[in-house]
Amino acid sequence: MSLLARTVMTPLAIEVRRGAVADLGPLLADRRISAGGDVAVVVGPGQGEKIVELIRPTLGSADVFTVAGGSVDAALDLGTRLHTRSYDAVVGIGGGRTIDTAKYAATRYGIPMVTVATSLANDGIASPVASLTHDGRKGSYGVHIPIAVVVDLDFVENGPDRQTQAGIGDAVSNLNSVADWELGHRVRGEPIDGLAVTLARTGAEALVNHPGKITDDGFLTTLAEALILGGISMAVCGSSRPASGGDHEISHAIDHLFPGTGSHGEQAGLGALFCTWLRGDLERFGQLARCLHRHGLATTPAELGLSDDQFVEAVEFAPQTRPDRYTILEHLALSASEVRTRLADYAGALRDHLD
Repeated sequence: MSLLARTVMTPLAIEVRRGAVADLGPLLADRRISAGGDVAVVVGPGQGEKIVELIRPTLGSADVFTVAGGSVDAALDLGTRLHTRSYDAVVGIGGGRTIDTAKYAATRYGIPMVTVATSLANDGIASPVASLTHDGRKGSYGVHIPIAVVVDLDFVENGPDRQTQAGIGDAVSNLNSVADWELGHRVRGEPIDGLAVTLARTGAEALVNHPGKITDDGFLTTLAEALILGGISMAVCGSSRPASGGDHEISHAIDHLFPGTGSHGEQAGLGALFCTWLRGDLERFGQLARCLHRHGLATTPAELGLSDDQFVEAVEFAPQTRPDRYTILEHLALSASEVRTRLADYAGALRDHLD
């Protein structure tokens, strides 16, 4: 009997623990990524520079590049500098903007990329997507998945709580993204990838049910793993479908209409909660509401800094941000007045579940 299987691109190494950064040099050598430390270390402002000083003795011939990350222009400039020498790998150290800049530049020149995350704000730490601004607008660009992912909980703990809260919102929003994908499969016959669904949902389920706080190592480890699994789920199916549904459409709409409102994860978390209400899944709605509330994330537009009218405008505009995607928002195709009515009902249900 013949056995058929697919090849899945995943990181060679995943390290989530305290003190992981100190072992970066041995990790690169043991995994045959770079035996001699011939790597380009990319850092942004903040903790990245502190980490470089910590690991420099273990990375003999590394070059260090400082970037003001987050834009296509910054990534292209970094790529030009990387092209001046042959590197075994690019090591991106820092938050999401620095890592996405390094991912894009490394992909452009075909160099393996290693993520060293100092925060857990989104699933970009292990995803095949770079979120970068270009001509004043943020876009998503396909890149190679990192060859290794390192998360040092010492540095995550020292970062702002709001970054960790954003990561929680981004990770648990996968529950809605998967539900939207399943809806598209049922209604439009859209192909669905069971492995991608399993990875995205498993990580989010573990997080939403975890009793710990953002100060607990166990909870932070579960958050990191949920974000990593979300990133790998996108690599498995070749799109952002398992981690981006109506929740992300709402977040993109808020960015477009009311820039600077909140972080991506905060907005996606609220978007996921509202979409779950629209879907009528009351058990999941209560579960998500309690999780977001417990960790200090917004569960109402006001807590995010938006009026009800602004949120209604964002929900109505949201499908325009991803015209190719079918979610509960496209399925219901609600008018502004209908969204306003649903939002009023949502507010009442939210009080019932959080009282």
